[in-house]
Amino acid sequence: MLRKNKEENTAFKNYVKQRLREGNPLKAEELQDMFKDAFAEFFEAAFNAELESELGYSKHDYKSKETKNSRNGYSKKTLKSDIAGEFDVNIPRDRNGEYKPQIVEKHKRDVSSIDGKILSMYAKGMSTSAINSHIEDIYKFSVSKEQVSRVTDKILPIAKEWQCRPLDSLYTVIFLDGMSFDVRENGSYRKKTVYVIIGIKIDGKKELLGLWVGENETSKYWLSILSL
Repeated sequence: MLRKNKEENTAFKNYVKQRLREGNPLKAEELQDMFKDAFAEFFEAAFNAELESELGYSKHDYKSKETKNSRNGYSKKTLKSDIAGEFDVNIPRDRNGEYKPQIVEKHKRDVSSIDGKILSMYAKGMSTSAINSHIEDIYKFSVSKEQVSRVTDKILPIAKEWQCRPLDSLYTVIFLDGMSFDVRENGSYRKKTVYVIIGIKIDGKKELLGLWVGENETSKYWLSILSL
């Protein structure tokens, strides 16, 4: 057992040294992998909120059911994002085939136009009203205020849980990086930066510790994050 731990420790040290020698500790593909689960969770929550609105009752809330239609499993779809790359999502189905996803239309796969907003929802400091505003902007005027509220109610707990999750007490290495993307605000596009902190755990696994969305990457903004 001691020999195995020593081998694992040596492999981990070599891994860290190699990444530091490269001068580019994180690759875009690695960041994308870290975002895939969060993006999939967001869309699946939105899909379920849409179907709930379509049917008029929550899952298992049969007392409120006033339709003969019902849920009928899931179908899989692969979405594509500039930030998260390709990722799979489960889209709920209804027995009558009447539900048509609105946040991602039937033949659409590319969600790059809204991925920056999704990432912002997981970032630190995103309030309930800000998340609601983001969802309104994503849907534009294609859905009612009630449906936007349903989606917000599904998304908010997921975002808050991610923001408040417990972290390990020790990380062997911490990487700080920034990722730039375009966000549409008030009819025009602005450049935003996602400030990313990633930790290497004792077992060598990488963990996304935090996200902050700000303007162009600056040492001053990094200082404000590290001073939290």
